[in-house]
Amino acid sequence: MTRLKLFRRSSCILLCALLVTSCTGIPQGTQPINDFVLDDYLGRWYEIARFDHSFEEGLDCVTADYSLRDDGGVRVINRGLNLDSGETDVAEGKAYPLGAANEGRLKVSFFGPFYASYNILALDEHGQWSLVTGPDRDYLWILSRTPRLDDATYRQLVEMARDLDYPVQQLLEVEQGEACSVLKDREQDTSPET
Repeated sequence: MTRLKLFRRSSCILLCALLVTSCTGIPQGTQPINDFVLDDYLGRWYEIARFDHSFEEGLDCVTADYSLRDDGGVRVINRGLNLDSGETDVAEGKAYPLGAANEGRLKVSFFGPFYASYNILALDEHGQWSLVTGPDRDYLWILSRTPRLDDATYRQLVEMARDLDYPVQQLLEVEQGEACSVLKDREQDTSPET
C-alpha cells in the first residue's frame, strides 16, 4: 500500500509539473500521427527508453497497459520496479482522445481533473513501437510491444527525436531483461484498488 501511495504521489507531481507547462499542448515543430486508431493502440507497451523524471526515478521494467473504459476513455495502468530496493510502483489513470479522431493525441490524468498531453509522434505501421512526447521537449518515451527493440529501430527512433530537436543524449535506457521477471509475479498483488 505504501508503494502505491508513493507512485500516486509521484504521478501527482508529474501532473502538477505538466500543468505549469501547458498540460495538453504539443511541442512546437512536432506533429502527432494522423492515422491513429485507438483500438489498435490498446494493450501492453514496454518502456524502452525515456527522459528521466521524478515520477519514474529509479524505475526499470516499466510497462503501460491500456484498455477501454465504459465511458469511452482509456484505463491506464503503469507499473515499474526499482531493481535496487525491489519495490514495485503502480499508478492507475485515465486518458481521453484529444483533437481529431485520427490524431495520435490523448490527455492523461493520474490525479483528479489535471490532465497532461500524450502525443504520439511516430507509430510503426504494425503498431510494434511508438515515439511519444508530452507537452514539451522535456518528455520523451520510446515504447515497444515487446521487452526488447532491435538496435536499428532504436537508433532510427533516436535519430527521429534528434531531428525534432529533442536532447537525445538525456535518454535513459530502461532495463526490460530477466531482472524484470519478478514484476510479472507481483502484478496481481500490486494492481491498484478500484
